[in-house]
Amino acid sequence: MELFLVLFVILLLAAFAGGLLCFPLLREAAVRGVLRQAAALGDLNRSAIRGGDAALARAGAGGLSAGRRLLNWIAGNRLWMAFGAVGVLVPVTLAIVLSATRPMAGFEERADVTDPVLAALLDGEHLVPPPALPPEVFVTAELKVERPEIATASRDWALLDAEFKQRLLVLFQQMRERGYELALLEGYRSPERQSELASMGPHVTRAGAFQSYHQFGLAADVAFYRDGKIVISERDPWAMEGYRQLGERAEMLGLTWGGRWKLMDFGHVELRRAGTLGRK
Repeated sequence: MELFLVLFVILLLAAFAGGLLCFPLLREAAVRGVLRQAAALGDLNRSAIRGGDAALARAGAGGLSAGRRLLNWIAGNRLWMAFGAVGVLVPVTLAIVLSATRPMAGFEERADVTDPVLAALLDGEHLVPPPALPPEVFVTAELKVERPEIATASRDWALLDAEFKQRLLVLFQQMRERGYELALLEGYRSPERQSELASMGPHVTRAGAFQSYHQFGLAADVAFYRDGKIVISERDPWAMEGYRQLGERAEMLGLTWGGRWKLMDFGHVELRRAGTLGRK
């Protein structure tokens, strides 16, 4: 029981010290509190003097006794207090020092790209979108069955976020080098269209208006283009191998791939950016 009390006191002291270091308003409030206590002690001393030496002696004796008990308690638990203080204060101090030199993890707007070759591609000469495919390839009988909503989707590259567009174009280039030509099925999606798609049911989308990165030009649905046709069938082994490579390359580019989701969306990629959907 005594050990828990020691640890509790240490945590309180560490929390208070961390608060003083991090929050100027708390420091000001603490200073004002100390000044008020000092003034109160001054009044007590003046009262004790006016009341005579006996009152002063009683007050002094009581304070001295309490002080001795506190010192004895600290001395008896000094080892635990030292270990606990180091264990709590060191992380707090490191967090304060590091927060002054770099953003907190999860708040960087640019997703990490660990591959130096990919990083060089993104920082180098900007790629340009491929020529638009004929409109009739998006209204075939297969697409009318599998993805009827694609016929009215936006495929305007200019409406995509600039950084996301470059990552997506690098993905197109790398998949082409692997023998897979990609086609953009849908990029930017208006809030009205998002609501309309959500009303079709969860098999289309679970996201309502402003709940999808499509609304911010940070998401795209893509498919393979082979022999003049859009190939989206997951029953095609060639396409499934392509989706596997697509997901692998997309994640290396710092993109989120829909193939990892519980409700899998193999042709979906997005660039998640802190605060876009109200998330950290």
